[in-house]
Amino acid sequence: MINIVLFGKPGAGKGTQAEFLKGKYNLTHLSTGDIFRYNIKNDTELGQLAKTFMDKGDLVPDQVTIQMLQSEVDKNPQSAGFLFDGFPRTLAQADALDKFLESKGQSITATVALEADDEILVQRLLERGKTSGRPDDQDEEKIRNRYDEYNQKTAPLMHYYNAQGKFHKVDGIGSIEEVTQRLSQVIDNL
Repeated sequence: MINIVLFGKPGAGKGTQAEFLKGKYNLTHLSTGDIFRYNIKNDTELGQLAKTFMDKGDLVPDQVTIQMLQSEVDKNPQSAGFLFDGFPRTLAQADALDKFLESKGQSITATVALEADDEILVQRLLERGKTSGRPDDQDEEKIRNRYDEYNQKTAPLMHYYNAQGKFHKVDGIGSIEEVTQRLSQVIDNL
């Protein structure tokens, strides 16, 4: 079983690459954004709880996010592995994920960060915002704020996984096929 954490700033191509990786390696793709939307749309108990925080403009607490993720892992006992996208975002979440996987006799196999220059990513998101309808992709200041938050919260995770020998950087600039090839080389060599 392989369990991969996929990192990258907004616009780095995580969602696009996740589609290829889940198919190629038969992984269950767990996107926290998708999980939140599913639980809220289906009015689950965890979705209702998450919505109370989101409606106030607050971040959903780690414990709620972790419970949602654990529920998704438990729903997929036959999976060949998991591709975690958007989680963990903090050291507390990384520690909780490690403990949860350990309780299942599993662990994170590797973390892979799609690296790209901020200026290129800002332009990507502004372009995406023209068609996505997402307001957070249409405002350069909001995009840069998201990058600042990513740098502050996610950078320590890189050190955390690097200390475990599980952190890999991949150049996220190039064609989709080129980036997929780079990611595949890392995963194939695990």
